[in-house]
Amino acid sequence: MDTFNARLKHLRTNKGLTQEELANILGVERATLASWETGRREPDFETVKKIAAYFSVSLEQLIGTVNYSQNTSVATIEAALTDDPELLNFFAELKEREDLQLLFKQVRPLSPDGIKKIIRIIKAIEDEEAQED
Repeated sequence: MDTFNARLKHLRTNKGLTQEELANILGVERATLASWETGRREPDFETVKKIAAYFSVSLEQLIGTVNYSQNTSVATIEAALTDDPELLNFFAELKEREDLQLLFKQVRPLSPDGIKKIIRIIKAIEDEEAQED
């Protein structure tokens, strides 16, 4: 099974980031990130959560208790959406926008009734914005 340090390096290189770039994103020194990737040190829990959120993976995936292949997952989703260009465009936007990712993470555990309530709130906001135009 992969270790945290190997998974971190894989996620970073898969996204095309240098150690310096990821260190800046996480607010740490490059040397600190390098020590995580070599396994000499480990980040604190809050930083692990930040890393998982940045790469859109679960804590279990990041620390190695669950196997995954991010490339396969994304490729599989995109292949499944090729027949629906609107959904494919939405998925591409979702991958890039942290605000949409946060919205879906917050809504995901809700019951169907809870989601219907959120939809009603969104429609009310849309109606209000349409009246302002």
